[in-house]
Amino acid sequence: MFKRTIAIVKKEVRQLRRDVRLLAVIFFFPVMLLIMFGYAVNFDVKNIKVAIYDQDKSELSRDFINSLNSSEYFNIIGFINNYGDVNKYLDQKVALCVVVIPQDFSKKINSNQETSIQYLIDGVDANTGSIVQNYMFAATGQFNQKVNSKILAKNGLKEFTPLSIETQFWFNPDLKTTRFLIPGLIAMILIITAVITVALSFVREKEKGTMEQLNVSSLKTIELIIGKTFPFVVIALMNAGLILLAGYIFFGVVVKGSYLLLLFTTLIFLTASTSLGIFISVVSDSQQVAFTAATFVSLLPSLILSGFVFPIDSMPWIIQLITNITPAKFFINILRAIILRGVGISAFWDQIIYLLIFIAIFVVLASVIGKRKAESV
Repeated sequence: MFKRTIAIVKKEVRQLRRDVRLLAVIFFFPVMLLIMFGYAVNFDVKNIKVAIYDQDKSELSRDFINSLNSSEYFNIIGFINNYGDVNKYLDQKVALCVVVIPQDFSKKINSNQETSIQYLIDGVDANTGSIVQNYMFAATGQFNQKVNSKILAKNGLKEFTPLSIETQFWFNPDLKTTRFLIPGLIAMILIITAVITVALSFVREKEKGTMEQLNVSSLKTIELIIGKTFPFVVIALMNAGLILLAGYIFFGVVVKGSYLLLLFTTLIFLTASTSLGIFISVVSDSQQVAFTAATFVSLLPSLILSGFVFPIDSMPWIIQLITNITPAKFFINILRAIILRGVGISAFWDQIIYLLIFIAIFVVLASVIGKRKAESV
């Protein structure tokens, strides 16, 4: 059995060595995709373009404007002289936010009266609009505290804060989007690589007519499957290593958990991905159909339904059930637990069970459909 399996492995390796372009794509594509996603897909909001309509033009209003300008989150791009230009700044997307300071701003504050500042925010992108609003509220809160301290000091009183807030962000203290996205990107690249290459490898044998020769040989089904998938599993593991290395070099992402546990769970995930690729090869009769089907079932679900970008908990319950069709969902949870949180298997053992169930389902489906096709010939 070992010799026959090795013979199939050697055959696949020779075919891969002949296809230099495929090898180049397999090894170049993951790193390129990582760099593109890491720099392009970024939910961090900084350098928010802000326009100021200061009707007060007092020392206090200038202090408030300077407090915004000193923050890395705001970029004051201009000052408005009349209210009619406010719409122009927002309509033409010159600014994301227009700050309107009323005429009696300093007068009311100095006389211990409440006043207000108006924030006009571009809400076309709801997520960015909400982030801008939160940043503005935080900046206003800091300015309020500064002014309150000055007023109390002027009256000879000492500021007393009965409850202080101390926030600590675990696992991603800098709140960088890239650290959140890289584990999902690893899962997406691995499932695409494994599903497409395995599916095309089996269907290629069908098109060449060599699959029938392999079936009537002394090879067992398990030997054929292991022999044809082993080289692609090794390539996928090498890709995972390249992605982790590139993530460390370009984005400073470090694996906080066990490398051995990461390798073990990655092998389980690749087994699930190859079982999906085998299933597609069974139902496909040409490389074109196999490639289209493999891309559809690997790329779209792993991008949309896996929690890679969009949180699953925010989806309707029926969509949350549909998310179970992709093994990337379970593997992303595992990767984030190992890479970002550095926890052990007790935190994600149920995700491993789900992957094993996924493997069993698609292996059985591929076997049943394959037998029925063989019997109908």
